[in-house]
Amino acid sequence: MNHRFERTGPLTDISSYPQWAQDMVGACEETKQSVIRHELWNRMREVRLSRQGTRDFMAGIWPVIERFPAYMARNLLKTQYGRSPGDNMARRWLVRNIRVEQNHADHWLNWAEGAGVPRWDVLYGARAQGSQVLADWCEEVSEHDSLAAGIVATNYAVEGATGEWSQLIYDSASYAQSLPADKRIQSLRWLQLHAAYDDTHPWEALEIVCTLKGTAPAADEVDHLTECVKRSYVGMRILADRCIAQPNVYGTVNEAAA
Repeated sequence: MNHRFERTGPLTDISSYPQWAQDMVGACEETKQSVIRHELWNRMREVRLSRQGTRDFMAGIWPVIERFPAYMARNLLKTQYGRSPGDNMARRWLVRNIRVEQNHADHWLNWAEGAGVPRWDVLYGARAQGSQVLADWCEEVSEHDSLAAGIVATNYAVEGATGEWSQLIYDSASYAQSLPADKRIQSLRWLQLHAAYDDTHPWEALEIVCTLKGTAPAADEVDHLTECVKRSYVGMRILADRCIAQPNVYGTVNEAAA
């Protein structure tokens, strides 16, 4: 029986994808919403996040921003041209987008500086305990798991949720006005790119995963991919929790609080 998947409907319509993928997305929605609806974004939009919280946010997510091209490179190493349509699609897509992710690192540092967090602090400063969970997970799944798992955990889950919370902040006139006028455009560049760019990027990643797995993967494979997506969302939520924890004391945050 031919279980090959070829998308025929619109890229951004979930009904264009196999039923197993629709079920996976639905099963992860509650966990995703715990990220999208996090109090951190409201505080940022309304310019209520403390200076320490802003610092923890900028420094805490930096390892993910800095390493994202490496996550994609590790997944690229898993591909073999000609082995399958999914391999070919993943190879082309990863090669094309790795350079884009490098530019995002520069934009992140510009945003941090505009928000009052020195570049040195982002690069070398201490990070709140627990904020490394997401970076560690992305490294693990990209290095040791399958190509489909690596892409669904990073390019689908992390970038998809990021596109939604970045839109919330970018749409806030109050937040934009809180940034120095002479640095505002470059400070907002990272948000601007992600609020628009990631509208289709995670969908492209989902299409690759479905092309790799076909229309009828084994149930345990679907369960594993679902767990990978959820772990990415949980890592994002833990990081966001650390940014609004009071007090923000490094190395003393209770992991069980997540």
